[in-house]
Amino acid sequence: MTPPLLTLRAATHDDIPTLRTFEQGVILAERPFDPTLGPDPLQYYDLEGMITATHIALMVATLGDEIVGSGYARIEQGLPFVNYKQHAYVGFMYVVPHHRGKGIARAVVDALRTWSVKQGITEMRLEVYYDNTPAILSYEKAGFSKLLITMRKPI
Repeated sequence: MTPPLLTLRAATHDDIPTLRTFEQGVILAERPFDPTLGPDPLQYYDLEGMITATHIALMVATLGDEIVGSGYARIEQGLPFVNYKQHAYVGFMYVVPHHRGKGIARAVVDALRTWSVKQGITEMRLEVYYDNTPAILSYEKAGFSKLLITMRKPI
């Protein structure tokens, strides 16, 4: 039996229950890295708004009928001192645990890159926790490089 092909498409409102589950997976993965996260239940994303926004591409990856991954690119204004006017901020990168290591995250990033280029964007940015080595390695495989470290001090 041939395994199902990986496909990427824009998220729809029908995908929201699955995406809410993915969102909780992202929060669970990030909680150990961020002592400032509030107590559950948390919600990071306005999924309904992201689906309808014209400056955001919210993508899902599917294997057959199963949604196995997600990610978004949001067009943001560049700072006045950089050499680009806008960039695509990438977030909500999630792959179902038993499908990790199959190139799904990279395929999502590639689809978001394609969308971003069609919008005239020449720079992609994202944030990742400093100690989240698996995520950093995944992003580096997709062509991202380290740029800044955000530091904090509770007072």
